[in-house]
Amino acid sequence: MTAVVGLVVAVPLVAAMVGLLIRRVGPVRDAVTLGSLTAITAAAAVLLAHVERNGTVVLRVGGWDPELGIVLVADMFAALVLLVALLTITIVEVFAIGQRRLPMGADPTLVGPVLLVLAAGVALSILTGDLFTLFVGFELMLVASYVLLTHQGRRGQVRSGMTYVVMNLFASTLFLFGVAYVYAATGTVNMALLAERIPELDDGVRVGIGAWFLVVFGAKAAMFPLFSWLPDSYPTAPTTITAVFAGLLTKIGVYVMIRFHTLTDMEALGPVILVLAGLTMLVGVAGALAQDDVKRILSFHIVSQIGYMLMGLGLFSVAGVAGAGLFLLPQIPVTTVLFLVGGLIESDRGTSALDRISGLLTSRPAVAALFALPALSLAGLPPFSGFVAKLALVDAGIGQLAIGIVVVALVGSLLTLLSMIKIWMGVFWGAPDEKALDGTRSVPRRSWSTMMVATATAVAVTLSVALFAGPLWDMSERAATELIERTPYIEEVMSA
Repeated sequence: MTAVVGLVVAVPLVAAMVGLLIRRVGPVRDAVTLGSLTAITAAAAVLLAHVERNGTVVLRVGGWDPELGIVLVADMFAALVLLVALLTITIVEVFAIGQRRLPMGADPTLVGPVLLVLAAGVALSILTGDLFTLFVGFELMLVASYVLLTHQGRRGQVRSGMTYVVMNLFASTLFLFGVAYVYAATGTVNMALLAERIPELDDGVRVGIGAWFLVVFGAKAAMFPLFSWLPDSYPTAPTTITAVFAGLLTKIGVYVMIRFHTLTDMEALGPVILVLAGLTMLVGVAGALAQDDVKRILSFHIVSQIGYMLMGLGLFSVAGVAGAGLFLLPQIPVTTVLFLVGGLIESDRGTSALDRISGLLTSRPAVAALFALPALSLAGLPPFSGFVAKLALVDAGIGQLAIGIVVVALVGSLLTLLSMIKIWMGVFWGAPDEKALDGTRSVPRRSWSTMMVATATAVAVTLSVALFAGPLWDMSERAATELIERTPYIEEVMSA
């Protein structure tokens, strides 16, 4: 099973090289991209089943000692997030195959291979067991994401892409300084060893390290006040690119924040994280309510939902971290599918501005249904996955007597529902616009069908999270216990 851990990272990189070599042969390139993504998603499913039955899988790359070499670790938390992340990228690639054939669609010679590089970076960031390899995984994602943001060469894309890159390069620079300082203080960058050594440092040094990496990972996750790059850059990119970014990149930042701060016992930062979580929720949802474009509304909701995950981390309890994990898992497909629906609206009407569209419920009822289901989940209404996850977080907050953040979370949910109603009333309600009434279809039937199938599949994934909420909670609780207790992780990595 250790070979599977390595292949999940290596296969997309090899497939990306093959895809670039055959970039002029569209069907073959698409088959290579989609086939490799499907293969590593299946491998991630097998890996999760193995971890659930047999425990953590550790791969020492090259057989080196963990203190010196690269270690890839697939514990319960990593296996869960890896499967959902790769499944989401695969679904988006199906959508992209349909959208590439549209006028002004994404460049077919670049998107598939670069998306594979992004998938490799995501897998490496999730599975790595040391800080420096985590930096490498982040840089793989950064390089790939910058190409995907700007490859069409439009002025707005390049401008907003520069904002994205500058902010992320700043965070990466801080990351390198942080890695250097951690190595100087502890003599290692391996997370299992850091879980032993950082808690033994002086309180000032330990809290300083935690605060430093809170800024680093917070910038990647679009945490308040480090989020301004996100709503500026995401709406300008093609739909498939935005959908992947919205579903994955910020969530990977939260994932590594949860892993690092729990393993290194940064409970002293809990109150600070809770304050930042509340501000992230409120500022994000307030920004969403102020917008009049579907993509910009959803972009601000990415920020707002990050606050709920930070809330679970800030509680520093098994219930809180399990709630954060349970919230993170459905948020990846929910956010992705909402942006895919935004892409369907834009492809059909040529815009996603609320004041230029109406009556889509009449002309495109299937699109309305595909929006309504994940929107209700995002708002946290029962019986959807968002409700189950928010209920777990609220219960954990009440158990810790953190009433303030619980109230903020409930208010944020109410305001999220209002913003979803705003989109519904602006885009789907009312009389159909003139373009809908004339009966013309701006999108070729084959492309539209492919895009609809991909979006419907993403909706099905979000619904399945609610259906299997019980088993997912059990696995999230187990993952949280392993992170909070730290000892099982240390022993499994060092004894592999």
